Amino acid sequence: MPTRSNSLASADVATTLHPYTNARKHEQTGPLIIERGDGIRVWDSTGKDYIEGLAGLWSVAVGFSEKRLAEAAYQQMLKLPYYHTFASKAHEPSIRLAEKLVEMTPDTLTRVFFTSSGSEANDTIVKMVWFMNNVLGRPEKKKFLARTKGYHGITVASGSLTGLPVNHRDFDLPAIPVRHLTCPHHYRFGLPGESEAEFTARLLAEAEAVILEEGPETIAAFIGEPVMAAGGVMTPPEGYWPGIEALCRKYDILLISDEVICGFGRLGTPFGCQKYGFTPDIMTVSKQIASSYMPLAAVVFSDAVYQAIADHSATLNTFGHGFTASGHPVACAVALENLAIIEERDLMGNAARLEAAFQAGLRRFADHPLVGEARGTGLIGALELVADKATKRPFDPVGRVGAIAAEEGHAAGLIFRAIGDQLALCPPLIVTEADIAEIFERLALALYRTQARLAAETAN
Repeated sequence: MPTRSNSLASADVATTLHPYTNARKHEQTGPLIIERGDGIRVWDSTGKDYIEGLAGLWSVAVGFSEKRLAEAAYQQMLKLPYYHTFASKAHEPSIRLAEKLVEMTPDTLTRVFFTSSGSEANDTIVKMVWFMNNVLGRPEKKKFLARTKGYHGITVASGSLTGLPVNHRDFDLPAIPVRHLTCPHHYRFGLPGESEAEFTARLLAEAEAVILEEGPETIAAFIGEPVMAAGGVMTPPEGYWPGIEALCRKYDILLISDEVICGFGRLGTPFGCQKYGFTPDIMTVSKQIASSYMPLAAVVFSDAVYQAIADHSATLNTFGHGFTASGHPVACAVALENLAIIEERDLMGNAARLEAAFQAGLRRFADHPLVGEARGTGLIGALELVADKATKRPFDPVGRVGAIAAEEGHAAGLIFRAIGDQLALCPPLIVTEADIAEIFERLALALYRTQARLAAETAN
């Protein structure tokens, strides 16, 4: 075994393969080691503080170091630190959380299956939908519709649903039958002179054409994020989601709302489907369900889906799917306390009330020389950096300038996510108007320094 290093950074470089990281570059630069967090801020191993402008990974709704969540975990650890939910076993935290999710989500969603991550949840949905259609005598109805730039996870099935090249390239994905439709982002994918209404009509026509081309009898489900987050925070054009729902109903296709990021108030409504006026048959939730203090996710689904699965589980004498940590009691206890805090402190209302200030702050950057588009809704948004504002021409290579901006963000004490050259923000739901002002002050400094570095490169 390797000798343990006295340096955390060198030990990390010597032992860890990081997700979404250039491993060779990491060997040279080492990690940014975060030691502690409080509220909307985190501190690194040198003592430098940062505003966590992405809420960790879109997820820490109640902020860092919330003592009520630590206490909930501790008390559950003392009482029942672990038990499974296989073979008709149950415990109070998972029962109460399932009740809570059914209460919070749209009325058509009445059943819950627990997992530890959104990726596991979306993998579970694929298997549930296939299982259901086999039960219903529709073995050919197995294909999924998703969108380019959508993000649904990174396991084999969920990674196939994801529509990002970096998640497919050399992983041999997609590995399940899926068709990726045009990304519903008017700025980047609208045709020259095409209005937003015309763009919506074209995308809906494309979706229907694909359904007819593949055969409605082969299309099982459509999956989408209400707002596409990890692909670059793309908000849908008006009328898009009601149009998609109408197509799903017309052709007997299940509608899946991936609420892993949008859920529990991020958009100023409990769930993104409510913001955009559609009713899903299945919903994926994670991240803000427990503010990521514990790994937890859930599939919330309709009675029609449940009945088909339940009937066949009686025939087979089991539903042959589950995870060791499905409905983990500590994770569920933390989630219940987290949701109680969100409700007691009206954090969903806070997102709605601060939406105008947050979105106005973003859009003040629209005239910046580096910014092609400022976009978002609720307490989520992004700036898309471009080489030429008039033509929307991206930087070459894509991602280099975004990486510079992220470095300058760190220097300015702000953590955001550079998705290629799109700078994403998604602060904890506890954020205040004063916090928002400080976030944008630090972002302005990062962009100023980024522009200066590019100008220096050009001069040299």
